[in-house]
Amino acid sequence: MLNAEELKGKKIAVLLSGGVDSSVVVYELVRLGLLPDCFYIKIGPEEQEQWDCSSEEDLEMATVVAARYGCRLEIVDCHKEYWSEVTRYTMDKVRAGFTPNPDVMCNRLIKFGAFDDKVGHRYDLIATGHYAQTEMIGGKKWLVTSPDPVKDQTDFLAQIYNWQLRKALFPIGHYMKDEVREIAEHEHLINAKRKDSQGICFLGKINYNDYIRRFLGENPGDVIELETGRKIGMHRGLWFHTIGQRHGLGFGGGPWYAIKKDVAQNVLYVSKGYEPQTAFQQDFKVHDFHFLTEPVDMKHVTFKIRHTPEYHSALLEKTAEGAYTVHSTEQIQGVAPGQFCVVYDEQHHRCFGSGEITL
Repeated sequence: MLNAEELKGKKIAVLLSGGVDSSVVVYELVRLGLLPDCFYIKIGPEEQEQWDCSSEEDLEMATVVAARYGCRLEIVDCHKEYWSEVTRYTMDKVRAGFTPNPDVMCNRLIKFGAFDDKVGHRYDLIATGHYAQTEMIGGKKWLVTSPDPVKDQTDFLAQIYNWQLRKALFPIGHYMKDEVREIAEHEHLINAKRKDSQGICFLGKINYNDYIRRFLGENPGDVIELETGRKIGMHRGLWFHTIGQRHGLGFGGGPWYAIKKDVAQNVLYVSKGYEPQTAFQQDFKVHDFHFLTEPVDMKHVTFKIRHTPEYHSALLEKTAEGAYTVHSTEQIQGVAPGQFCVVYDEQHHRCFGSGEITL
């Protein structure tokens, strides 16, 4: 919940995307008597690609909402930073056979990074429409989960820096998504019934595989059944597949699961059957662990490796500085190098941070 007294006198910037969530953020602040400045971060396809980009509609929605509440709206161009930093990270990872998460790095490098370099440093707080909360514990600010398990976005925020977390404000983080929609409808906001974006962060309706194809093209190779060594078909590029993937493989007689990649030989190994054991792991390693607020002694924890409502229990074994072995209490499907393992306390309330899964 927002505390009007704590926010009094603070300079607040709102990242207004044109979606319903960030629009309700503006409403929540204005109803407390605050007048934030709104900013639309502009990131579009390079060289005006003929992609189905919704940025014009997004900006139109953001303009209407800002005007509705008498807030100033400024466009901040982070095009170069996105394509040089987030895209470079994504393509380097997929080229190496890993499973990156561009939305995670977008929060660190763009929303709370490049934006702060350009404009945000003039403000005390940067408010976004993330479904997440913060809590003061022991005099320090911690990232804590939203009550909506489906929409909770703490996993996407688990790589931001400590100084970025200190400036972050999540005015709708205590709501369920349905409640945010109700507020928007009650306020007759122009985007109250607008669908949530399903694409990559900031890139609207752009398909992830199209995004990769634009930079890496295709690189056909063999698809081999793991158990028999039998060739069952061809893939268009290892980077279009993730470990544990079941849908979209396009081979008959399944279901098939993507089990592992041989990058050197350009071979995708798959396994047949319903949830085969080869698709599961119980113990895996993470490295470069990033603590959000401060290092804590992590042992009995909960975690997730993808954006799902479920949390898994585990025992963490520290193996080196920033490196851990995760001993899950249950078998986990689709553990893939490059994914972020996001770690929480036993009640999956407080988010400690995240590390990258490694071989």
